[in-house]
Amino acid sequence: MIICSNCKHANMTGAMFCAECGAQLIGRDTLITQTIASDNLGKVSKRATNELTQPVEGSDAWANLHLLDTGQVLPLSSRDEFTMGRISEGQPIMPDIDLSPYQAYAAGVSRLHAVIKRSGSSIIFMDLGSANGTFLNGSRLAPNMEQTLNHGDIISLGKMRIQVLIDKSN
Repeated sequence: MIICSNCKHANMTGAMFCAECGAQLIGRDTLITQTIASDNLGKVSKRATNELTQPVEGSDAWANLHLLDTGQVLPLSSRDEFTMGRISEGQPIMPDIDLSPYQAYAAGVSRLHAVIKRSGSSIIFMDLGSANGTFLNGSRLAPNMEQTLNHGDIISLGKMRIQVLIDKSN
């Protein structure tokens, strides 16, 4: 069993997200803060630059969603397609990736806002007719039109900004 640090719900072993509140369960404790010496602040090594271009979590993830406002990273693995949105009390709609714990309602995220999927070596993204729209690198997407994503692209579900980190090795 995995105990959610957010709501204390007991989840099945291997779960990536809490079944009760949707919080990320895997990878939360792997982030370690490192001390940076002040004499090295002006120098950026080639190694450090390359690390910034790689996905940061999930050894079997084909992509990671980096929530820019909270710093949370949601790895995408085990399946090739995920719906994104928020749960709503008393509604039967359940997105695969529940963004409710990250103030999705206040940001204007619809219950079923978008879909992200892996198709061969491409990552496809599509707005599902959301109320507040979806943006790719600042440009509004037409509903129900597939768009190819690239590593580092910024998608916005309403006002919620997410950077897509794609693992090219999977």
